[in-house]
Amino acid sequence: MKSLPIIDPHQHFWDLSMNKHPWLCHEIIPFRYGDYAAIRKTFLPDDYKAVTANHNVVKTVHQEAEWENADPVAETAWIHDLHDKTGYPHAAIGQAWFMRDDIANVLAGHAAYPLIRSVRQKPAATPSPQEFVAGAPGSLADPKFREGFKLLRKHGLHYDIQTPWWHLGEAADLARDFPDTLIILNHTGLPSDRSAEALTGWREGMETFAAQPNTAVKISGIGLPGIPWTAENNAHVVLDTIRIFGWERCMFASNFPVDSLAGSFDDIYGGFKTIVADLPEAQIRALFHDNAQRIYRPV
Repeated sequence: MKSLPIIDPHQHFWDLSMNKHPWLCHEIIPFRYGDYAAIRKTFLPDDYKAVTANHNVVKTVHQEAEWENADPVAETAWIHDLHDKTGYPHAAIGQAWFMRDDIANVLAGHAAYPLIRSVRQKPAATPSPQEFVAGAPGSLADPKFREGFKLLRKHGLHYDIQTPWWHLGEAADLARDFPDTLIILNHTGLPSDRSAEALTGWREGMETFAAQPNTAVKISGIGLPGIPWTAENNAHVVLDTIRIFGWERCMFASNFPVDSLAGSFDDIYGGFKTIVADLPEAQIRALFHDNAQRIYRPV
């Protein structure tokens, strides 16, 4: 499948000489893959092209990378300058915290840039399903969060949501209440606990969210700390996700360079290709390319 065209709908660029990413330049934060020292270095289009050389990546979508939140639109401006100089990326997702008092200005600022298709916020989340509290401050059900969220419709923007699976009931409620806004789940709902009990909960959360028609999912971020990324280790998560959402609403994504902590690009995309090798050709092309083209419209 080396010739299979790929649109990578979730990758990051950063230039650490700019000192704009606190989690990469200053403080170390708790991270699901553990030690992330290996990615605390500049990663730009030439670096991306080097790690993807064995695959036919034709376009990419830049995901906001936790730029300092005082001026999130500045990252979008920088990404557009990078595109003008290098041709990468081909679409972008901006940072937007819906609880901000200036959220209307932030969204208008992002929407003024031609590559912006969506924004991401990671809503307040509890560390385990046992600690879930419905309607907690900063969560998907917080009225102030929803006041900011409803402004997306004005600008025709999608919402990229990153939250663990035990919050997907509230995500489904959000999708139901705002049917004109597409909500794209990042990193497969974060199924990091692979116990039978946790996977049952994950599948139930995914089914609840997927029942809303204005939802989609990026199959990415499923590496596990200390465990090699292999098709064998991840096939059940990938295939369950495709079964739940349908192949028309799923996209394979790299999350590079972050997921280089879990495996090489060859490991991850080679694994995706192995897992779905028996699917019809049109479905394979949709998962790797066509769905991302339809949803993010990369240029």
